[in-house]
Amino acid sequence: MVSEAPPFWWRKPDWRAWGLSPFSFLYGRIAGHRMTHGRRASVPVPVICVGNFTVGGAGKTPTALTIARVAKTRGLTPGFLSRGYGGSLDVTTVVDPHHHHATAVGDEPLLLAREALTVISRRRLEGAERLVREGADLIIMDDGFQSAQLAIDYALVVIDATRGIGNGHLVPGGPVRAPLRTQLRHASALLKVGQGHAADRLVRMAARAGKPFFAASVRVRGQEDLHGRNVLAFAGIADPTKFFRTVESLGASIAVSRTFGDHEHLGEDDIADILDIAARDGLEIVTTSKDYVRLIGHHGRADELLSACRVIEIDMVFDDHRAAALIIDRAIAAARERRLREKQKAK
Repeated sequence: MVSEAPPFWWRKPDWRAWGLSPFSFLYGRIAGHRMTHGRRASVPVPVICVGNFTVGGAGKTPTALTIARVAKTRGLTPGFLSRGYGGSLDVTTVVDPHHHHATAVGDEPLLLAREALTVISRRRLEGAERLVREGADLIIMDDGFQSAQLAIDYALVVIDATRGIGNGHLVPGGPVRAPLRTQLRHASALLKVGQGHAADRLVRMAARAGKPFFAASVRVRGQEDLHGRNVLAFAGIADPTKFFRTVESLGASIAVSRTFGDHEHLGEDDIADILDIAARDGLEIVTTSKDYVRLIGHHGRADELLSACRVIEIDMVFDDHRAAALIIDRAIAAARERRLREKQKAK
């Protein structure tokens, strides 16, 4: 499955965005009603949701990974809950990174499973209950902010400082998933990632609503020796240009770039094209961790590309080193209050 956001979503609103306004209005009414009135099921452990306002990536997965790492240093056993987008399995499954392939479970769950217990499920309550049975005492949802299926104790909404919310219109006229004011009411805090001003209006809206605000940046692990190298960079993520900027920030020169759809599995011709061009022009091949895991278990020349690729691994680093711990503590406190209310209501 491939998610391909129309480019006009990320530009100033044009005739397409305005022409689709009636459909966006209808979509917004349905999504907003679901968020406000959805019957959210409860589980006996704290639930942190790392989501965003829009379709597409904003840095949710590296943020979730950072929170999980901090949770483990505090003696907790975090478990990731993912829908498994891009994978074929439609049954609740504990992801085994040594056994499963991205075609079955999706690329993001494979990355998450390298760090902590990970379950994919189309039914979030069922997935959360499985995590609890497997021993998780803290659930971190990678996406699912708008789903309204599970009681969330802390919702951290991630915003890219460069792209923001694109043209500001709701699907299908833009990338916004539900009315912003509705989403803000359900958010616990905002996380602005990177430099830029595209998220400033949202930060001001959140401040007026009394929502905390955190800032973070992406940090590359190593790769200092890429400086001065000519590379072929390819990416099939929500915002490939962000990856290309990261590569260039390392001092590499991108001689050739290849862009694919978000979560797209490369075809034989794509793989051959990348390998042949890199060999012909003497280019080093660089890609993202998500693209790399999608190649594992692939057919044809995929193993050759895996061997030739250099993966640009990134970490999400909060400006305030205490932020992740604070988020975890507030989620635990909110879960305690939630369970107390549930007990009182049951009497």
